[in-house]
Amino acid sequence: MEHRSQAESALGGAAYGMLFVLGLVMGIVGGFTHPAKPVPIVAVLWVLALFGVCLGAGKLMRTRLGALVTAIGWLLVTMPFTLQLGSGDLVIATGAPGYIYLYGGFAALVAAYLMSAPSSGGSWLLHDHSSKKPDVTA
Repeated sequence: MEHRSQAESALGGAAYGMLFVLGLVMGIVGGFTHPAKPVPIVAVLWVLALFGVCLGAGKLMRTRLGALVTAIGWLLVTMPFTLQLGSGDLVIATGAPGYIYLYGGFAALVAAYLMSAPSSGGSWLLHDHSSKKPDVTA
């Protein structure tokens, strides 16, 4: 079993916290900008970006938790955006861009989670990267 120092644990926690904030920011910006054009190109681009960021987070942290934390941040912002307010306002409205952004985003999150590496004992951030040169004697 691998033991981490307090500094390594704090660094790992900060990294996951930043991934969560990144998910929140992507949800806010994507929620307001996905219907930018009548053709849902922007919504498709947001879905691809969400997939790439979540997959990258999972691969860089070398655990599915990296993808999951980013996905939870996106979901916590996106779900309230689908609720209709008393005045009838919606952030993610019905229509092709809204459906592509919402359901495509869900599919992207699931795919990124499944494609991320299962836990392998630590993140790239906390992994020992010291280069070990082979001892070559002639």
